[in-house]
Amino acid sequence: MPIHFDLLGPLSVVRDGRPVDLGSVKQRLVLACLLFRPNEAVSKERLVTALWDDQPPASANANIRTYVRGLRQALHDEADDQPRIVTTHGGYLLRVEPDERDLDRFDAATARGREALTSGDAERAEAELAAALGLWRGRALAELPLPPQLSRWVEQLMERRLLAEEDHAEAKLALGAPAEVIPRLRALLDRHPLRQRAWVHLMSALYASGDVAGALAAFRQVRRVLAEETGMDPGPELTRLHDDILHHRRRPDGSSATAERVATASVRVRPEQLPLVPPGFVGRELHLDRLDAAVGDRASGPTTVVISAVCGMAGIGKTALALHWAHRVADRFPDGQLHVNLRGYDDGERVAPADALLGFLEALGVPLARIPSSLDARIGLYRSLLASREMLIVLDNARDAEQVRPLLPGAGRCVVVVTSRDQLHSLVAAEGARLLALDLLTATESRHLLRSRIGGDRLDDEPDAVADMIEASGRLPLALSIVAARVATRPTFPLEAIAAELRPPEARLEVLADGDVRRVFSWSYRALSPVAARLFRLIGLHPGPELTSAAAAALLGCPAAAVGPVLKELTRLHLLTEHRPDRYACHDLLRSYAAELTQGAEQSAERHDARHRLYDHYLHSAYPAARLVQPQWTPITPVPALGDVIHVPMADQDAALAWFSTERRVLLRVIRQAATTGFEAYAWQLAWALTTFLAPRGLWHDQLAAQQVALAAAECLGDLNAQATASRLLGRAAARLGQHDTAGDRLQWAIKLYEQLDDEDGLAQTLHNYTEHCFVLGRLDEALTHGHEALRLYRRTGNRAGEGRALNAVGYMHAVRGDYRQAIVDCTAALTQQRLIDDHNGQAATLDSLGFAYHALGDHARAVSCYERSVELFRASADRYHQAETLVRLGETHAAMGNAEAAAQAWRMASAIYDDLGDPTVDEARRRLAGLGQAAGGPHC
Repeated sequence: MPIHFDLLGPLSVVRDGRPVDLGSVKQRLVLACLLFRPNEAVSKERLVTALWDDQPPASANANIRTYVRGLRQALHDEADDQPRIVTTHGGYLLRVEPDERDLDRFDAATARGREALTSGDAERAEAELAAALGLWRGRALAELPLPPQLSRWVEQLMERRLLAEEDHAEAKLALGAPAEVIPRLRALLDRHPLRQRAWVHLMSALYASGDVAGALAAFRQVRRVLAEETGMDPGPELTRLHDDILHHRRRPDGSSATAERVATASVRVRPEQLPLVPPGFVGRELHLDRLDAAVGDRASGPTTVVISAVCGMAGIGKTALALHWAHRVADRFPDGQLHVNLRGYDDGERVAPADALLGFLEALGVPLARIPSSLDARIGLYRSLLASREMLIVLDNARDAEQVRPLLPGAGRCVVVVTSRDQLHSLVAAEGARLLALDLLTATESRHLLRSRIGGDRLDDEPDAVADMIEASGRLPLALSIVAARVATRPTFPLEAIAAELRPPEARLEVLADGDVRRVFSWSYRALSPVAARLFRLIGLHPGPELTSAAAAALLGCPAAAVGPVLKELTRLHLLTEHRPDRYACHDLLRSYAAELTQGAEQSAERHDARHRLYDHYLHSAYPAARLVQPQWTPITPVPALGDVIHVPMADQDAALAWFSTERRVLLRVIRQAATTGFEAYAWQLAWALTTFLAPRGLWHDQLAAQQVALAAAECLGDLNAQATASRLLGRAAARLGQHDTAGDRLQWAIKLYEQLDDEDGLAQTLHNYTEHCFVLGRLDEALTHGHEALRLYRRTGNRAGEGRALNAVGYMHAVRGDYRQAIVDCTAALTQQRLIDDHNGQAATLDSLGFAYHALGDHARAVSCYERSVELFRASADRYHQAETLVRLGETHAAMGNAEAAAQAWRMASAIYDDLGDPTVDEARRRLAGLGQAAGGPHC
């Protein structure tokens, strides 16, 4: 009997036109979790977390079994001999057939609508998209108290709905019905004002309706919204459309705009990340044909994302095949290509999905500060960006399906190629990936590969030696490539001499046994000059994922000019890859091989000295960069620099920020490695320097991780000052992440250490941080006491920046306690002090406090003035966390003045920032917006 699972609104199940009783709220939540991952095992632990978060009752597992039993009874179909819900190892699986979820029908209809738009059939597109949007009955899973995992999924579904709304508007415009488009677009943009594509549609519709003034006014509005909320200007499509309307280059009926498809264009970056194709690719015609066929099938079925998995042993040529094919078809993907080496088989260097998503989002044009911190939020943003694009995505060297799944698009006309040594059976079963298993090259293909690298004359002159080399290499492409490199670097050697080196059985067994390629790597290694061989070994000491020529010079202990030819030799023999200018990556197996060589060839003292030079390079590049980025921070005293090590010069703050942005992931690994290799002082000091970049950008998880390593390193050293510094910064990160117990413990420990050290300035800083901690926990009297003590100590030490900030903190405490006049006195004094020393961030915080006090006294106009200036200064100093806090209060003041539109605008901006930071305060900002919408009775999406 037909059954429908409806998620696009309140959760419901309908069988034969009659609703199914789904039981209690918690039982319905279990069903929602199973529908979130249909036909996939959902663990009991995930269900327990969804229902009770981190406080499950003792009977949680028994309750889950009861809810599943209730759902089985509710969903039971006598005509079906298999249960809907299947018990698996450690969890449950809900069987869902195609089109049984309204979400699947929505995706299928939107895919057909977009295909019709692409082919120019606007009438069919409008019908399909209208049908898709008609499936929505409100917010997805409405009326259920959603856990975080489902909340994030619902947000992703909302993004897909908004994309469909924009596509539907485009179809309506193409049909000449602009008047029908305008009300829906205005309602959409009231709730989601940053959607530039929707603004393009609205301007086009207004212009096509004859409302030229309205179209121009819409452009002014979006320009203001973008400037206030993101600091960015309208994108090129909006700007071009505005210019065309302004100069009457568009016909009033809108047909020109439709013909040029301006409405379909959103502000996009077209990444082209494919690395160079390895030379000498041969054969694989069957596999190339199958990959071509996958592209041809990408518009079929309800899910248009096509996945191909290229699997096989190490060195079999998976990457070569994927890149050769990707370059061959790149022009068939108008929105570009993404590529990442996941380094799946290097346990120390494996790329986490969150890091891979960070790189993809940056490549897609998302500013670093707007990239969410949580994995699920990054997945949602990534899939939203790809939902309307045609892109090729190459996921190279994956460990398993779990590493791949977060990187798969959820909708759109994208093609994904995954390479892995794993057979990825679960990816084939659950995601429908097409499996391409590679075998060894044929003898003919092997000969062609050698010919492409060496040249025909030498091969033709010694056919027997060539046959022996092919046999000894086992027809493994990687082994053949390294043999070819060995031949090429010895142009005067007869091929027989090289073949003779490969003939001993132990050589071949070393190559072939269990796919072991270490001996293959050794052939290339032995072809290196002595200095290149030494650098290759020392690269095994670098934590990755990439290094620069300056870092290589530090490892080698040579001038920068001398390392260039050495790096070229390594890249020529494919032991390194320069994937970006002066950014060198080493394959995971090669890095492991280099590390083994280092243990055998380098003395312990030599390894120690190389690491010392490497960490010195990073610390004494990072420290001056940190002083440029945060000049008001009390500096530390770094370990003395080595005199003969290259340090990256920092011309100004912009250069320092750019360097940190590029090296951030490397520095996090260097910090961890330094702490475990006897260089604890470098570890905690690098962590301090990196935090000057992480903190203002809200990268609290990175800061927490770095400072945890820093604290352990400081404790190992027995350095009380380092322990105090790391404890304070760790506590600050924990507080921002809502880990209040950890924050309190760390800050109290830092206070004790600074008292023991008689360091009044450090104590003042920590008391200031502890004041914030007490305030957040509602301990106002204690917060005020610590604030006064911090102010006293700052004055004793002559720290004027600290004095101004402590004055502001004390003033704000007075305001919270209701003494608004005293608050204004304290904060005005703080502002005067901060203006004298040009502390912009401090001024922003103080203006926020003054706005709070003036609001409470009923002086709303002055409060708005203070808040608006505070927002400007926070934005200028890239302090987005406090910018959002001030925007919330600005909205409250506008609401108190009866200016609902201005209040909504401020709260939307705050919500966008909190979303970017992954801060749970976003829920409160959204509730305020929802309250305004209900009060006004306005439309919402």
